[in-house]
Amino acid sequence: MERINTSEQGSLTAKVFKSLEKAILSGEFLPGESLTEQSLSSQLGVSRTPVREALRQLELEGLVKNVPNKGAEVVGLSEKDVEDIYTIRVHIEGLAARWAAENITDNEIEKLRDTLELQEFYASKGDSDRVKSLDSTFHEAVYKASESNPLRQILSQLHNNIQRARGLSIQSEGRAVAAVKEHRKIFEAISSHNGDLAEKEAQTHIINAKQSLINAKNSK
Repeated sequence: MERINTSEQGSLTAKVFKSLEKAILSGEFLPGESLTEQSLSSQLGVSRTPVREALRQLELEGLVKNVPNKGAEVVGLSEKDVEDIYTIRVHIEGLAARWAAENITDNEIEKLRDTLELQEFYASKGDSDRVKSLDSTFHEAVYKASESNPLRQILSQLHNNIQRARGLSIQSEGRAVAAVKEHRKIFEAISSHNGDLAEKEAQTHIINAKQSLINAKNSK
């Protein structure tokens, strides 16, 4: 974890929460690991008060649990949680793509095209880390184009929650190239304002990502 920049604007507790959430969801902190206020405050360069408040928020999110005489313990996401999230995404990613096809502007189409072309470039170079980073940008652009704030918030949180699983999926053999090809199909459907096809291609994309994750786990 990086130290918190206390000079930046925004709630200190919110910054600590986001930093700890990212560390848990990325696998930096593993299930069963103890998190103490003193250690975290030292690592992040903040007082114990925002750390204590952030841990309470993480407990409400179900990412940590309070163990008597021990403190906070990482729960993280179970395999069932991840499976459930992918199943939910199959349905609402399709809806987001449909609504994006109906509402996307010419400017948003160009931005989505730019992101896709960058992904295609890095996929051709075998740079799965950059492909993964741009994957988030691509999906966020689709969510934004859907013109639905509730849908965007739900999908953004789900997408964030499975970042480690997404990393395992995209790093499996051939998945980065396949994922970008699927993005191309989603883009073409959205940019041509074909809602039916956009929904279908988005659902196929998530189903394939889920299967790739299963394959990656089974190969270990």
